[in-house]
Order: sequence, then structure tokens, then C-alpha cells
Amino acid sequence: MQWVGYAELASAVSNAGGLGILTALTQPTPEDLRKEIRRCRTMTKNPFGVNLTLLPALVPPDYGAYAQVIIDEGINIVETAGNSPGPVIRQLKAANVIILHKCTTIRHAQSAVKLGVDFLSIDGFECAGHVGEHDITNFILLSKARQTLGVPFIASGGFADGQGLAAALSLGAEGINMGTRFMCTVEAPIHQKIKQAIVEAQETDTELVLRRWRNTTRLFGNKVAREAVQVERESKEGKFEEVAPFVSGKRGREVFLNGDKDYGVWTAGQVIGLIHDIPTCGELVARIEREAISTLSKAASLYVGQVPYSVGPVQGSGSGKDGKPATGAELWGVGKSKL
Repeated sequence: MQWVGYAELASAVSNAGGLGILTALTQPTPEDLRKEIRRCRTMTKNPFGVNLTLLPALVPPDYGAYAQVIIDEGINIVETAGNSPGPVIRQLKAANVIILHKCTTIRHAQSAVKLGVDFLSIDGFECAGHVGEHDITNFILLSKARQTLGVPFIASGGFADGQGLAAALSLGAEGINMGTRFMCTVEAPIHQKIKQAIVEAQETDTELVLRRWRNTTRLFGNKVAREAVQVERESKEGKFEEVAPFVSGKRGREVFLNGDKDYGVWTAGQVIGLIHDIPTCGELVARIEREAISTLSKAASLYVGQVPYSVGPVQGSGSGKDGKPATGAELWGVGKSKL
């Protein structure tokens, strides 16, 4: 959400009942972040958080200074992500900040738990931006998180509607995290033509770049992204300098200002194929809630009669404790009635 997570969007999400997130590194300096936090407070009375992502850079930002501003301004929830977050996490935890750490693998999630994070954001391969190097989609990743992690987690990557929220809850998540979907709202501070480009896009309209340098990033599949992929694949020397002009963050930022979707690279997830309108954040959140309730209720309606025993781990496909069809939910009967 670089160049998108400003006060306008964060406050709108929080006002709608979600947890809006400011992106710290969208602000050029820690003091600019302080001003943005204070500006956001004038736009919502509800809680909001700040994202602080640690990524490879020729000249790394002063992450400690950004973290200190977050602490000084009394922000209670911080989303961390990226490489070697230990020092920042320890700094924030010392100030009793709740840490939500984003991970693309279970191994990294377990390492974050050891660092003392409170929540995890499990980020599937479908996501926008940095997808990791293991290509594990959320259907597997979330279930693995449910099986192995000892702290609560939310689901990130590939979510845009209430059906997705219901699925995430069923897989063990406490909720969902949305980026691309919130880009395509009235309050998102980006050009209307970019929002329209998202509406018109298909789930196949993204590109993975920088895989050669193990910094794989999912971008909107525009002209510049495709050119970057071609250079990356055809380069014989594999020097980053060859692809650097194509993945310029400065040109990407201009896209959101000038509305030219092909001017530079910008992140978008495969979820673009599920986005068909540009609602307000309030309309979107309310709709997602309705859809999730309807979906979960529909799933619950598949149970017939009363369950005669506590439902435990499934011992076989459609089998109960004695190996016979599970009469409690009459799963066999439900299946038969569908034929």
C-alpha cells in the first residue's frame, strides 16, 4: 500500500469499522509520519495502526526513528513486515505496542512468535507486493498456520468479499487484511483511472518481477512490468542495474497521481479479478459483513438434525467415530440429496 496508505484511506477504513493502517514509509521522514498520524486523528475517533515494512534498500530508512515516532504518538497497533524485524519489534514491544507481523511462510511466522509478536498476518502467494519465494497459496498456508501456530492470525492476500472472509474464518483466521480491494474505494487517494483499471482487470493481469534476485514482487501487469519481466528473463549477466529503471518507485508513485496505468510499476494482487465496483469504505465493509453472515449461515444449514456427539477430528472421509457415515450431521444424507 505504498503511496496509498495515507490518512484519507486509513481513517475511512477505521470509520467503517475496520482497522485502518497508515504506511510509515509513504512518509519521507519520521517527522512527516508524526504529522500524518496527527492528521489521521482529526479524521477518525476510532483506532488505527501503522505499517512499518523493512525491505532491502541501498540507503535503508531510519527504522528506529520511525518506530520511535509511532511510540511517541501513542499508536497501539503496528503491522511489521520484511527482513530482520527483531530490533524494531523489541523497540515497539518495550513500549507495550501490539505487534501484527506479516509473514509469507510458517517458518518465518514461528520466528516472529519467538520474537514476541502478538498477532500474525499470514500472507498467501495471491497477494500484491512481496509474495516471498515459496509460492504457497492461502488455502494451504492458513490451514498450516491453524495447525502449528500458538498465536492468533489474520489472512492476507486474495480477499475482497464476505465469502472470502467466511472462508478465512473457517480455515482458522480471526479476520482478513485487504489492500488491493481498499485501493478501489471512493476514499483511496489515488487517481480514478487507476481504480477503473482495477475494476476492468482480470485475475491473470499481474506479473511477478525480481524473482531472479529473490525479492519477488507481484505487480499490476502493465507495459512496464512486462518489459521488466522480459529483461529479467533474457539478461545473461543478471545485473539488477538492468531492470532497475523499470521498477522505479518514483515512477510508480506518479501512476497514482497522473492516472496513466502504464507510466510505472504498481502493486496489485490477483484479487483484482474479484473487484467490480468502487464503493465507499463504509459500503464495502457493510457488504462484506452481510456476505460473510449469509455464507456462514448457508454452510451451517447443511447440518440436518441434532449432533449426538461432540464433533472432533475427522477419522475418515465422511465417517463417524465407529467408521460408519457421520449421522450427527448426516453428511452422507446431505451428499445423497444433492444427487
